[in-house]
Amino acid sequence: MMITPSKINTFTFFKLPSCWWTGVRVKEIDKQSCVVGVKHKWFNQNPFKSMYFAVQAMAAELSTGALVMSYIQESNAKVSMLVANNNATFTKKATGKITFTCNDGLKIKEAIEKTVETGEGQTVWMQAQGLNEDGVQVSLFNFEWTVKRK
Repeated sequence: MMITPSKINTFTFFKLPSCWWTGVRVKEIDKQSCVVGVKHKWFNQNPFKSMYFAVQAMAAELSTGALVMSYIQESNAKVSMLVANNNATFTKKATGKITFTCNDGLKIKEAIEKTVETGEGQTVWMQAQGLNEDGVQVSLFNFEWTVKRK
């Protein structure tokens, strides 16, 4: 079963409801990248009338985590995944439609292949860049994913 945006969005509805209700949606996913979008609304704003940082973090994490889930599924092995560390930089108020893109699919693929082969846990830093509708960066997130064969 291939992971698609629709399947991931259904997953968020049932397993990550705060992600769903704040408007975070996967738009595209392929072997190399994942694109997640979220629109600034009253429901997900902070007191300064921009998108709350936690909503940006959910969208950014999903853009990396969907790639991790995809490659775990492709491996046909039982592999656990966990964020061990993260950091973020906020460079502009997030208003309008924000798109988070992670292009690190091949990095996590290699780590999952190695953990399946050796049984040793692996860590990978994956980056998600948040851009507004004008293509201006509003935030940059880094997530350290750990994967390990169960």
